[in-house]
Amino acid sequence: MPLITDSSKLTFGPIPSRRFGISLGVDLSPDSKQCNFDCLYCELKPAKTVSTMSEYPEVLAVIEAIEESFAKHPNIDVITVTANGEPTLYPFLDELIVRINSIKKDAKTLILSNGSTIYKKEVFEALLKFDTVKLSLDCISEKCFKKLDRINASVDCQKIVEAMAQFRLQSQNTMVLEVLFVKDINDAQEEIELLYQALTHINPHRVDIGTIDRPPAYKVQPVSYEALEAIAMQFKELNVNIAYKNRPKQTHKFSEEEIITMLKRRPLTLEDIENMFDEESRNLLNSLVKINKISLINCSGVDFYKIL
Repeated sequence: MPLITDSSKLTFGPIPSRRFGISLGVDLSPDSKQCNFDCLYCELKPAKTVSTMSEYPEVLAVIEAIEESFAKHPNIDVITVTANGEPTLYPFLDELIVRINSIKKDAKTLILSNGSTIYKKEVFEALLKFDTVKLSLDCISEKCFKKLDRINASVDCQKIVEAMAQFRLQSQNTMVLEVLFVKDINDAQEEIELLYQALTHINPHRVDIGTIDRPPAYKVQPVSYEALEAIAMQFKELNVNIAYKNRPKQTHKFSEEEIITMLKRRPLTLEDIENMFDEESRNLLNSLVKINKISLINCSGVDFYKIL
């Protein structure tokens, strides 16, 4: 598989925003899956978990490939570091991001990680050097971690949440957390409440919640859009973005009081508004923005209507 992939569109999340650009993908495990998780929902084939990478490109090879891409596409907006597996298992991650930052020009850097190694000092410090860090957090209980994410024995899941909270305090850049819900595994109310407590403690800039939308490695099922919507409503005072393909569109008319009450419970994205509000309600919403009763903010590539 290629080390570098180009894309004509990019957002910092799975739902396309109104801000498009050129993304450069960097795969730190291009030849095989190397991960300390073997998630039930993984789009890659099942594979034995590992604690370290045994095969990986050299830093110089990655940098040269990025420079070649810049020569072809000088207007790259984001350099996305990922892997067929877990990119933080790459042994030279800190050196790599320092080198990337030295050549990236005006581009931003993004890493997509399962978050499992953030409590390790060398990983923590490397992640601080990325413009945006997007981490997964599907479970809080150890039982759930082992059942859904199928973690390697080297992962201490009890250290992850607190390390994420400390990272949020120390980082000057953007932190996004992603939760993928699987039917009958991490969608029980007890686990949802644990997730909400953890997310509130971590206080990321944005939370993306979603479910299975590609063929999974194992026989598991997605939750419904209605289930995601109900969970989002429980995640109060967090910037929650529902990532769901072909979500149902049912527009309704809302009064000013109803709009404000709704936004106090949960900020809504532009896509939420398009799928929920009729034209009259959208006009009312925009008028409330103009008089500063409601704010429109961008959180790492996704626009939210929010009561500040």
